[in-house]
Amino acid sequence: MRVLILGAGVVGSFNAARLTEAGQDVTLLARGGRLEDLRTHGVVLEDFRSKRRTTTRVPLVDRLGPDDAYDLAIVIVRRNQIPSVLPALAQNHRIPSVLFLGNNAAGPQEMIEALGRQRVLLGMPNVAGERQDHVVRYLWSRWFPLLFGELDDVPTPRTETVVRLFRTAGLSARLVKNVDAYQKTHVAGLPAFAGAVYMAGGDVRQLARTPEALKLYLQAFREAVRALRAVGIPLRPSATRLLEWIPEPILAFGLRCVCDSRLAVMGGIERAVDTFADEMKELADELRVILRQSGLPSPASDVLFAQIDAQFQAGKAPPR
Repeated sequence: MRVLILGAGVVGSFNAARLTEAGQDVTLLARGGRLEDLRTHGVVLEDFRSKRRTTTRVPLVDRLGPDDAYDLAIVIVRRNQIPSVLPALAQNHRIPSVLFLGNNAAGPQEMIEALGRQRVLLGMPNVAGERQDHVVRYLWSRWFPLLFGELDDVPTPRTETVVRLFRTAGLSARLVKNVDAYQKTHVAGLPAFAGAVYMAGGDVRQLARTPEALKLYLQAFREAVRALRAVGIPLRPSATRLLEWIPEPILAFGLRCVCDSRLAVMGGIERAVDTFADEMKELADELRVILRQSGLPSPASDVLFAQIDAQFQAGKAPPR
């Protein structure tokens, strides 16, 4: 099976290296400085827990041509970058299956219009981490598999092939129903968390010591969850419904513990919200649509999304 991975960040690099080490025919598409790093050093991974480093040479390309043939393309880019990769995928008719892994609260319609419904698969990434220079420091566990599925929830030979592809590399992969709901439920708390971190000065550990921001985050997460249910989107996994019932002080205590740990910083959360304000802005705007459709009040979301707007505008402003 020939696989093309578009996106050489943490998730793309990790999966490209692990699949290549397992003997799979994988090509990694990268550009700019990241491409040069990979050509020079290879894919360098460092396990967050053990500190063990590995170096894997993965075949590289810097573009997708209309006649390039692959059995599967896995797209792992930021949500706001999806429109930039769709034209090349649309021009290429030799890739029958395209798996989009990542954050998305708007649904798959944009991908369907560009590629056709039969080519599109959706999924959730299986690893977190951060990139420091050419080294990818990753946090992975077999208890957090790659989740993906067909748009119509019907298992197919290609989904079985994808599961086998990852499992041969020792990576957990699981086919799920209503993967669109998984993506939207995941996004429900993501931009609000970014807004809370911005409110705390961009420091995840400082967020643990900023009660107002923590409270707003929990309220905004609940607002988004209620909005999803109001517009008919089921919560996935269903345990997410517990957010509406667990007392806020208990949730706040747990969140403080997570934010004040090495896990939050080393897992890439702080760097993600600091670096990817453009993606957080995109996701906040997509959630705003759902909140409006629900007709439910969202005062906490309004406050935290305004933090994202400000961060995004600051990033666009030219340096003085």
